[in-house]
Amino acid sequence: MKTKKHFTKLVASVSLAVAAVVPSFGQTSLGSECGCRPVASRPTKLMSTINGFTALTPTTYTIGGVTKTTVPGGELSKGATLSCDTIYILDKKIYIPSGQTLTINPGTVIKGRYDAAPENANALVIERGGKIMAEGSADCQIVFTAENDNLNGAYPIANKGQWGGLVILGKATNNLTLSGNGPFVAGGAGKLAVADGLGTMEGFASTGVQDQYGANLTGGESFNDNDNSGILKYVSIRYSGAILAVGAELNALSLGSVGRGTTIEHVEIVSCADDNIEIYGGTVNLKYITTLFGNDDMFDWDLGWTGKAQFLFGMKTDNTASVDSDNGFESDSDDQKTNAALKSTPVIYNATILGNEKTATTSDNSSIAAINAKELTGGEIYNSVFANFKNGLNLVKSLGTRTGTSEAYHNWSNSLGNGSEILKVKCNTFVGCTNPLTVGSSAGNVVAADNTQFTTTDLNTIVTGNTLPGFDYSFAVDNTTNVFTAKNDPVPNPALSVAGCPVAPADGFFRAANYRGAFASTGDNWLSDWSYSQILGATKGLVSCPTDINGDGVTNVSDFLIFAPAFGSSCN
Repeated sequence: MKTKKHFTKLVASVSLAVAAVVPSFGQTSLGSECGCRPVASRPTKLMSTINGFTALTPTTYTIGGVTKTTVPGGELSKGATLSCDTIYILDKKIYIPSGQTLTINPGTVIKGRYDAAPENANALVIERGGKIMAEGSADCQIVFTAENDNLNGAYPIANKGQWGGLVILGKATNNLTLSGNGPFVAGGAGKLAVADGLGTMEGFASTGVQDQYGANLTGGESFNDNDNSGILKYVSIRYSGAILAVGAELNALSLGSVGRGTTIEHVEIVSCADDNIEIYGGTVNLKYITTLFGNDDMFDWDLGWTGKAQFLFGMKTDNTASVDSDNGFESDSDDQKTNAALKSTPVIYNATILGNEKTATTSDNSSIAAINAKELTGGEIYNSVFANFKNGLNLVKSLGTRTGTSEAYHNWSNSLGNGSEILKVKCNTFVGCTNPLTVGSSAGNVVAADNTQFTTTDLNTIVTGNTLPGFDYSFAVDNTTNVFTAKNDPVPNPALSVAGCPVAPADGFFRAANYRGAFASTGDNWLSDWSYSQILGATKGLVSCPTDINGDGVTNVSDFLIFAPAFGSSCN
């Protein structure tokens, strides 16, 4: 069990002093628990030199009136197995084709090489029918990071966008139509379809089949909602993201029509230049997911995602950094608002999402919200905690030029809805949000019936300011040195009640959790020692070992030197 630690100011100050002298947040011994050699002693290997690499044909395209040619990378036609005795350099876009598998052993490090041209951003792409088997463990995680990160803790969290990201493409359902969402245009936000049911991944400039997801319904293919693209477990993806154009970006983890046969658990995203995770349709489920210090949305879904998620933790870069600040959940159903029959209707339990107080919107975001519900989205969000955003739940109501009778607001509202409210936001706690409920990004558009539904009917709770017992959303970090001078605490104590609330169903995926938020007040810390928030010591209240005072993963003389001067002092 992980339990909270409570220290006097004396102990806290000594702890900071020791941390400044002895960096305890490196991972130079990554994989030692499973027999891997130290990171610094591992030789490097370019992934384009792996046996079976087959180069793809360059693509010429026009964006913003400028004609460009991509450097497309190539396929590993025989698949591959990556082991922790080598550091692999992702020097091109590397594709795993249909029928092939990329196996990544625990403790392995893959480093993405920087390319200044976003259309050439290096990425790992699992094609439709291909598989990735990346199953790390709590002691031996798998790390994707920037080429210049030597994993000693010194690489600044401000270094976003150093490579593309991880892309997984599947065959599960989406709501793309060629007439409404196409034809595909490189950098043309939302114009992704090349056929009914078949899209090209956002952030890619090519029209090659290697970049496509879903099923060509026009050509006679069918969706497979049980599609299996492999396993991601105990995987960390750091310093990624590439922006081809506004609204056409590569994210840290992009999931296109990924099926529920795929396992994605214990995955963290660190310092992404765009969305941390974006889900384009599909039925994939997510569990134990962490997003830290990213620029754009923490979790973004679109195109009819109907999966499940539980235990999500998100934390923005602090508001002293010159970064944009989009949403916790960017909740969409269809960028082109074609009112397709299939809506995004994910079911989500137990999230804790922390914003950073920013109020200025960006060119691709109309509202800074914990939950920004728009573009016809449905879905169910229960028993979660959202804190420190300008807006809590924002509901888009205006239909604009689109024909139809509903938007996200109408999918939510009991009084002015369309008779089938498919957007449910219930039993959540909104802490320190300037406007807990907005319609069209304005609290002035909220009518009395909306407030009644939000608080009384749907049992959402509003906490003014940073006053929730045991919980603290404030923090401060030097984005160059990675040193936290103030830490947040994401665990309300006592636990927030879920009395009268829906409980996660016993369906083989959801886990029973009788509290709001991602973490139990009893100290059930699923982040474990390997996660980057633990390595950096970013939070209070989530501690792997009560005697490991400096958070370096071991109890030793350093911990004693911190504790000894404070022996006998009060623990109030």
